[in-house]
Amino acid sequence: MAMLRGVQDDDLPVMRRWRNHPRVRASSFTTHEITEDEHARWWTAVRADARRHVLIYDHEGTAAGVVAYSGLSPMSASWGFYLDLDGLERSGTLLRAWIGLERAAIEHAFGPLGLTTLRGEVLAGNSPVRALHRRFGFVEVGTYQRDVDGVPRDVVAIQLRKEHT
Repeated sequence: MAMLRGVQDDDLPVMRRWRNHPRVRASSFTTHEITEDEHARWWTAVRADARRHVLIYDHEGTAAGVVAYSGLSPMSASWGFYLDLDGLERSGTLLRAWIGLERAAIEHAFGPLGLTTLRGEVLAGNSPVRALHRRFGFVEVGTYQRDVDGVPRDVVAIQLRKEHT
């Protein structure tokens, strides 16, 4: 069973460890290793911002990923995610968890959050994530360049409308 739940204080160290995994950093818009202080400041800001919503993804009873919504409005939001790559690869459940997280994030966006449009951004070279998003009905709606730690990178904007789920 897969589910999304609120973040608890004891989730914060494991969230930071997952986020600092080299492959997660390489596919993110912030690629440096995040310090404990930086992570604490981020979490304080998230909790104070009604337009941001961060959840833990539990896969088969174990915390396995993070889903983050930002720019929440009554109609839309952007989202992003990352997974416990090491733990899921060790258990042989990475692909199932990844699919489960995507499904749970979409259901939460169009269910409890009441959105009509879910948006995201993916580095253009991240073919596996782009393919999974397409599998779930996301449409690539544009491209642009973004500075990622001093390097211009191509980014693909995606969106999914509720009526297309």
